[in-house]
Amino acid sequence: MKKTRYENTDRNASLATFKDLLQWRKERKGKLKDLSFQVPLVDKTETAFLQSNRTIPTITWIGHSTFLIQLNGLNILTDPVWANRLGTDKRLTPPGLPIKELPPIDMVLISHSHYDHLSYGSIKKLKGDPTFFVPIGLGNWFKRKGFNKTVEFNWWDEQQISGLTISFVPAQHWSKRTPTDTNHSHWGGWIIQNPNQTLYFVGDSGYFEGFHTIGEKYAIDYCLMPIGAYEPEWFMAAQHVNPEDAVKAFINTQSKVMIPMHYGAYRLADDTPKEALDRLQAEWEKRKLDGKKLTVLKLGETIQMETPTT
Repeated sequence: MKKTRYENTDRNASLATFKDLLQWRKERKGKLKDLSFQVPLVDKTETAFLQSNRTIPTITWIGHSTFLIQLNGLNILTDPVWANRLGTDKRLTPPGLPIKELPPIDMVLISHSHYDHLSYGSIKKLKGDPTFFVPIGLGNWFKRKGFNKTVEFNWWDEQQISGLTISFVPAQHWSKRTPTDTNHSHWGGWIIQNPNQTLYFVGDSGYFEGFHTIGEKYAIDYCLMPIGAYEPEWFMAAQHVNPEDAVKAFINTQSKVMIPMHYGAYRLADDTPKEALDRLQAEWEKRKLDGKKLTVLKLGETIQMETPTT
């Protein structure tokens, strides 16, 4: 049986070829980068509070694209990755919260199949009996691994659970875990809504017009937006926003607060965490955006969600 191959909404978005990959690797040898800066860890994690909390809505950044979100009495994880290495590359900073210190997890949201977003070694260690919400095409992988509480979503699908509405929305990216499964599962972002808060976890994405569409459909309070893994831009632009496009995408979504992610944990490209943060801050100031609308978290930092004012 022929397997489905998923596509982006912009079919002209040109993802890099293997020849491009070789060219990038050749260029990379000539670059010297200062990797001395590390994303700071919070002085003290709120472990005891997070383990007992079932009433106060919170967001905790673990690192990379991994967040613990507490909403409606549920503990929700996005793209849980605690891996110390990706391939031969060692993690640059430790996770903000050790996996053993997590509360029991009720729900896991997976954006796509890449190893820096889907780590079998991590999800098998989670406490609780979580339901995995995954892109269409990934359900069989989870069930083969023994995770039977798995629900597949196509773009714009939604489901109600414990007073939350969970929706899967488009992104411009791709998927692959083996040499033969390119784009055989989908990719995207997640919208988490209750009557008081709406969160948008973007996942991985290049800049695309879909950010406008998502912003028109949802009244987003908190936007968890990637800013890293963008250099060289001739290679990465179709799949990862740079910091300037991240700000543009944030504006498109009409979100009230942006929380940057997808930087600082793994060296997936040639940019550094400091470069990503500096360019983000410079673009924010260039556009004269309200500083209160940008929340840069430390690793392990927890914020309590409010309904931000416009």
